[in-house]
Amino acid sequence: MHIADGIIDARIAIAANAVAVAAIYVSGRKTTIEEIPKMGITGAALFVASLVHIPFAGTSVHPGLYGLVGIILGKRAFPVIFTVVLFQSMIFQHGGLLSVGINSINMGAGAFAAWLIWRQQALPEYLRAVFAGFIGIIIPVLLMATEFQLSGYGRGILYLFSIYILAAVVEGVVTLSVVKFFRRIKSDILT
Repeated sequence: MHIADGIIDARIAIAANAVAVAAIYVSGRKTTIEEIPKMGITGAALFVASLVHIPFAGTSVHPGLYGLVGIILGKRAFPVIFTVVLFQSMIFQHGGLLSVGINSINMGAGAFAAWLIWRQQALPEYLRAVFAGFIGIIIPVLLMATEFQLSGYGRGILYLFSIYILAAVVEGVVTLSVVKFFRRIKSDILT
């Protein structure tokens, strides 16, 4: 789901970088010392998960975990996602340096939506976990598909979207499994 440099107009990418910096400031403001280890560990897990590439239907997908990151970090997810995307682009050329902002916004939107879903206490926890994991992938894919269409780079994007629907279902199940694990071991990471 990383958009490479040159696909999105450079002016839009630069504007997205400015929006991403503002989002880092807003979502990272008043971060407490107690939150930093959880942010670091979650970022490390997100980074490592992105290294697991699974060949599927002529392309490859990797776990995003944006729903889980949204559940664990809430509004603190965006600075972590931005940092992970920045390191992925510098070390592995996933996306590009100019595209860090737009990639972070796409993925961060999925985490933010997952956090909003997780906060809906009227729904059972298992349903919130599955839906948060699912939406954590679908939102970035929808944003990316829209950006590709607007940039005239849209051929085959519907095929890509269909692949990621299956990935989103798997993410929902994985997110539920991790939430159940944290509840079983009585971890306070979900609070």
